[in-house]
Amino acid sequence: MTFTNTDPVTVSFAGLEMEGIYISASGDNAVVKLKSGYNICVPETAVTAREGTPAPEKPSAQPLAQNEKLPLLSIISTGGTIASTVDYRTGAVSSKFTAEDILRSIPELAGIARYHTLQPFNILSENMNPAMWQELARTIYDEIKDGAQGIIVTHGTDTMLYSAAAVSFMLDTPVPVIFVGAQRSADRPSSDNAVNAICSAQAGVSDLGEVVVCMHATSNDTACSLHRATRVRKNHTSCRDAFQSIGRSPVGTVTYPDGKVVLADDAVKRDDVRLSLLDELEPACGLLTYYPGMNPSVLDAFKGYKGLVIAGTGLGHTGTDCIEKIADLVAAGTTVVMTSQCMAGSVCDRVYETGRYLLDAGVIEGGSMLPEVALVKLMWVLANAKDAADVKRLMQKNLKGELDVDIRGEN
Repeated sequence: MTFTNTDPVTVSFAGLEMEGIYISASGDNAVVKLKSGYNICVPETAVTAREGTPAPEKPSAQPLAQNEKLPLLSIISTGGTIASTVDYRTGAVSSKFTAEDILRSIPELAGIARYHTLQPFNILSENMNPAMWQELARTIYDEIKDGAQGIIVTHGTDTMLYSAAAVSFMLDTPVPVIFVGAQRSADRPSSDNAVNAICSAQAGVSDLGEVVVCMHATSNDTACSLHRATRVRKNHTSCRDAFQSIGRSPVGTVTYPDGKVVLADDAVKRDDVRLSLLDELEPACGLLTYYPGMNPSVLDAFKGYKGLVIAGTGLGHTGTDCIEKIADLVAAGTTVVMTSQCMAGSVCDRVYETGRYLLDAGVIEGGSMLPEVALVKLMWVLANAKDAADVKRLMQKNLKGELDVDIRGEN
């Protein structure tokens, strides 16, 4: 008998009978979601139609119903856990769902907006790279030009902050651009994917006008925070509220299930800026975390790089035995930016002797920028600045809220 997704079935296996919902076939096996919320993979022969409920033949795929009176959002799927499920051949989570799969699995989205869905790539986020950031920024730009009133980017959480920051620097947007992910895949009863997706859609039709990350505000399903793309970090490997704004509060909150969006006073609003795209990046940049006792020869690995961000200690320091190597890199044409490993505060290399030596070596102070954001910004600045003086000016100017001052201010 042929089953379709969501058919009610009975599983007879290992002397037990269990009721559930048919999900999919996996080779000669079937995947069934039990009433407990967990999935089970059993031989296809162990699955029968639930008594008194005939299993229909698999219908042809029907187009998604769209309410033309609702705002138009574009869902751009790149993969990640929010678009993943368990591969029962290996037991590992892999990225498989498309943007349309997400829409079909979360029907609440249909009451918020109408959607255009596309999938430029389908990967786990550790496989992201600067060329993909550029393609993503161009795709978002084209969607906004074609009339999208908001953008939702589904993305793996591990490197989402890099991609969101990169898009933020490359794109001036008059509409919300919402990066959203999930810490737990859709097949798990504790998945956060549906709440995150619904809140991202509500943010997508709001008065926001900048690039943000939308994820659970707490471990409960009560709200999602909207974090500015250049001030957010993933602080836990698996908690549902892993994402936190660093050095400031979120720029907004979306409550669930009522979908109310509250924006902070300093949030950039819809239509505050005109749409533009500067998508050039310099990929030959690196990020190095200094550690006590680090051999200065580690810096030799960055010879020939156009840029290097160092996450230094405290106010922005390395061991004094590294300073000569840093000076050699600068003299050879590598732009070196100093940031801090601390979670809050600003680099200041004028307080201690080591910092003054680093400034003499040609290091640029990175202020309160997060090291990861400084890396992405440096890639963008090196590709767009006029000369070395312009590089320093832009790195120390607040462009997209990456520095701990008002987003419209300047250093």
